[in-house]
Amino acid sequence: MKNLKSVLVMLGLFLFIGYNGNAQEIIIKARPPMPHYVRVAPPSPRHVWIDEEWEPRGGTYVFAGGRWAEPPHPGMAWVPGHWANRPHGQVWIRGHWRR
Repeated sequence: MKNLKSVLVMLGLFLFIGYNGNAQEIIIKARPPMPHYVRVAPPSPRHVWIDEEWEPRGGTYVFAGGRWAEPPHPGMAWVPGHWANRPHGQVWIRGHWRR
C-alpha cells in the first residue's frame, strides 16, 4: 500500500511539472521574419488559408503558416493568431478554430 501511494504521488508530481512546463510563454524582443511563400490554389472550396502562424520550438518561434487547412467541423472559422505585448517583449498567441 505504501508503494502504491508513493507511485501515485510521483505520478501526480510528474504530471504537474509536465503541464506547467508547456504553459510557459516564450518572450522575444524582436519578431522573427516571416518567410516568403507562394499561395497555391486551395485543395477544395472548404479549405481556409492560414497565413501567419508560429510554433514555439527550442526557445524561439518557428514559422508554421502559409497553408490550407480544412475546418474540423462545418461552420467553424479560423481565428488568426497575433503577437501580444508583454512587459519584456512579445509573445505569439496561436490561432484557433471557433464556431
